[in-house]
Amino acid sequence: MRWMRAAGRGVLVLAVVLAGCVSSGARADGGDGRGPLTLATAGDLTGYLGPLLAGWNRAHPAERVTLVELPDSADETHAQMTTDLRGGDRGRFDVLNIDVNWTSEFAAAGWIRPLPPSRFPLKTFLPPVVDTATYEGRLYAVPYVTNAGLLLYRKDVLDKEGVPPPRTWAELEHDARTIAPKYGLDGYAGQFLPYEGLTVNAAEAVYSAGGSILGGEGTRVTVNSDAAREGIGFLARGVREGWIPKAALTYKEEESKQAFQDGHLLFLRNWPYAVASAKGSKVAGKIGAVTLPGPHGPGTSVLGGSNLAVNSHARHPDSAARLIAYLTSEPVQRQVLTRGALPPVRAALYRDPDLIRRFPYLPTLRTAVLTAAPRPKSPRYDQVSLVVQAVVHDALTGRQTPAAAVRRLARELDAVASR
Repeated sequence: MRWMRAAGRGVLVLAVVLAGCVSSGARADGGDGRGPLTLATAGDLTGYLGPLLAGWNRAHPAERVTLVELPDSADETHAQMTTDLRGGDRGRFDVLNIDVNWTSEFAAAGWIRPLPPSRFPLKTFLPPVVDTATYEGRLYAVPYVTNAGLLLYRKDVLDKEGVPPPRTWAELEHDARTIAPKYGLDGYAGQFLPYEGLTVNAAEAVYSAGGSILGGEGTRVTVNSDAAREGIGFLARGVREGWIPKAALTYKEEESKQAFQDGHLLFLRNWPYAVASAKGSKVAGKIGAVTLPGPHGPGTSVLGGSNLAVNSHARHPDSAARLIAYLTSEPVQRQVLTRGALPPVRAALYRDPDLIRRFPYLPTLRTAVLTAAPRPKSPRYDQVSLVVQAVVHDALTGRQTPAAAVRRLARELDAVASR
């Protein structure tokens, strides 16, 4: 979950506009399931969330929300949330803003409560995002922010060369090897440090080649395939041949974004926030964005974003559900985009002409989300991700061949799935 730092204004106006999204009048005694709440989230790097919650607090003084910001690293946030949830009793957090791929894990552990779908306008959301909030056929969270990886490129450079953005891996590789050096640029980078971002990049490579990692709810290991060998081999070849710079093996989202915005890369796989945050950078006005390429045409992004869930021991579950309805209402979702530069889950916003003028990548992002696939669902997702990170990183650094890495990946994932 990535957030960017930006100042927010107009809190009073926002409160007035949004006061009618969810009815007020709650009692403070909690006898009707209403009362004060805490909302835990990864670090809000844009500062957009405070004003949204200020709007709620002014309209619902008996159900005030206290924001608890955890580290902006997904891995550290996961560790702090799970430590608190394992503690039993009520814990510190009532509502949790969780990475989409933690829903299965938290639900299977009994840490979050099922939610009634009738309380939320799920049919107004982009269809793929709703699946990230379910486990074993039940709704355990509500989509709040979505995301899909895009291929960012130096539009000025490709225009000068008279070539379109790459549609296939072969075209990406060719341009990264031949065009980038002419302009003193490195070819291509993603997020290849061994952390959650590498799991995402590896999954996208496997999915784009037509493969998968796990089947069902994490009970079947499906990664031992030609598609997985092709996808991981594509990334490993890039590092070996140099059109993926070795520095990319140390990149997370921020480091890769900075390298691109500082004018060091021709191509970058990243989330859309890397486009929205480019104002004032060396490449401002020179960036294009397209869907990820694959071996023979469009590739497949991993579906990113976050969901809102309610702690099984929340003090005021009705207030928690009302807060989630507020945060996923269309006026607030608009603010999530315009103030936080985060992709909303409401489908109608992707067709809004005013928003498209302000965020030209929205139609491309909509296509990417609608064709995206979730990371492997598993109640042991944290262990699955650690295995993928370690094995794929060994392939990228040349410690193992892609074929050997895929065989090892299958063995280690099978050990996780059978526990």
